[in-house]
Amino acid sequence: MRIHGKAILPALAMAMCAMTAGAKNPIVQTCYTTDPAPMVHDGTLYVYTGHDEDGADFFWMQEWRVYSTTDMVNWTDHGSPLAIEDFAWGDDRAWAPQCVERNGKFYFYVPLHSKLSGTMAIGVAVGDSPTGPFKDAIGKPLVDGSWDYIDPTVFIDDDGQAYLYWGNPEIYYVKLNSDMVSFDGEVCKIEQSEEGFGAPGPKVREKEKKYRDNYTEGPWFYKRGGKYYLVYAAGGVPEHIAYSMSDSPTGPWKYMGEIMPLCDTGSFTNHSGIADYKGKSYFFYHTGKLPGGGGFARSMAVEPFEYNADGTIPTIMPTEEGAPAVGTLNPMKRVEAETMAWSKGVKTESNAKMGVYVSDIHNGDFVMVAKADFGNKKPKKFGASVASALRGGTIEVRMDSEDGELIASLQVPGTGGWEEWRYIKTPVSTDVTGVHDIYFVFKGRKGPKLFNMDYWKFE
Repeated sequence: MRIHGKAILPALAMAMCAMTAGAKNPIVQTCYTTDPAPMVHDGTLYVYTGHDEDGADFFWMQEWRVYSTTDMVNWTDHGSPLAIEDFAWGDDRAWAPQCVERNGKFYFYVPLHSKLSGTMAIGVAVGDSPTGPFKDAIGKPLVDGSWDYIDPTVFIDDDGQAYLYWGNPEIYYVKLNSDMVSFDGEVCKIEQSEEGFGAPGPKVREKEKKYRDNYTEGPWFYKRGGKYYLVYAAGGVPEHIAYSMSDSPTGPWKYMGEIMPLCDTGSFTNHSGIADYKGKSYFFYHTGKLPGGGGFARSMAVEPFEYNADGTIPTIMPTEEGAPAVGTLNPMKRVEAETMAWSKGVKTESNAKMGVYVSDIHNGDFVMVAKADFGNKKPKKFGASVASALRGGTIEVRMDSEDGELIASLQVPGTGGWEEWRYIKTPVSTDVTGVHDIYFVFKGRKGPKLFNMDYWKFE
């Protein structure tokens, strides 16, 4: 089996095949995705992530990515709308982001290495859409000049005042102006204490003393029921997730305990984000659970949860199952091939003309979409937009499992190029009604790349 273009042990391949029957974590399998930051807008849940490069031996990260869902099981890859190259003053380390909407604009806060200071800085990009494109809003860092300046989190309070928190191992904040790209006054530093975070700040901790906990990095700041929450990676390395609460957006804070304790996640870091969507609460985090994964090859995951009656957050453990569906997918309209609940072996690519599409398709790979609702439509044809420079192959359309009922078989010819697209149809051999998981199983010569796939639909 291949994931991310690399050979992996057969035992891992077998484990991944076993997981596909019902597992939903990690959310994305086509590349490594880190530091998930959810945002709900106009009925869709978006998640903004970092991207660990294949084979990295440090946090060598070059871009940020965006994914979206309307049902919590099928995720659409929107590619990379922002990268280091979009900031003339930045040159490395595209680390944990967050995006927020205000007055029809989308503000994307990111840390990266600054050419100006030689340390880390936080920039802000702006776009007209939650999926971009984004551009540097001010042509310079919003804050600059310290290795502490990473992992921004942003929140707009009920009175319109916006706050930006960040930092490792210190915690900083500013009150943003209404333009979301500037602030007045100085950068403020939170004075950590045992009461507030389980331990005092790193410079005054006693080496021999055992503290309840300590803030490390990756803050996530939000408000619920009149209370303010600061959720963060804690405990040093390896990290768990803990949180503090306050009656004020700037503290004083009270340490509340662990949310996700140390677990066998396959990653020595963790980074969380929390969002409510369609009446349910979700906890996003990352693991090293994809084949080839680890501390520098992380992948985002999600767990549903319910707040305790007093507003506190329960203990949340990582699972393979992830979140259940809160909706269905309509297979009778155009569906982008990069929308998937699970996949094996494939990657995604993009270009300015076509956007994102599925690539790196080889014999035995597949893409699965979950909870596709045919109703009583009984489709007669299946079609897909495909491209192949040479040999082509076959798309087997199967119901409910990788070797499930075969309802259509689409022969993909050579089209003259990897981005020379043709829409091809084939008959559906069985009356299909109701809700099913659909597996697109790719067949062809063993070894070489077969074709690319842009979108599909039943007719």
